[in-house]
Amino acid sequence: MEKQLAEKLEKITRRLEERKGEKIVSIDLEGQGAFTEALLILTATSARHGRSLADSVADLCREQFYELSRMEGYDVGQWILVDMNDVAINIFLEPTRELYRLESLWGYVRPVQHTEVRS
Repeated sequence: MEKQLAEKLEKITRRLEERKGEKIVSIDLEGQGAFTEALLILTATSARHGRSLADSVADLCREQFYELSRMEGYDVGQWILVDMNDVAINIFLEPTRELYRLESLWGYVRPVQHTEVRS
């Protein structure tokens, strides 16, 4: 993974951890012919929490001058996609994450990192 992308993922992950995002998984898709270079998957405790996490990523994009292409699912909050072009962030509520099991779709790709919220 290119250094600039790795640093970007670290900043995003740190922000999501600070905001109590849970079960954060980062998957490197660079060179896989995928729609993005990296995929972040995490769990929110409620729809409001999910929107707060998405807002926090949008704030980070403004602060760091990262591209923010679009957000999908924000109003409902069950699954929010934050598309940053080179990074796709998927914020799920636990039942929705279990239903879609997005990580299993990319099972052949080794996750970059697994982080848990620190107490």
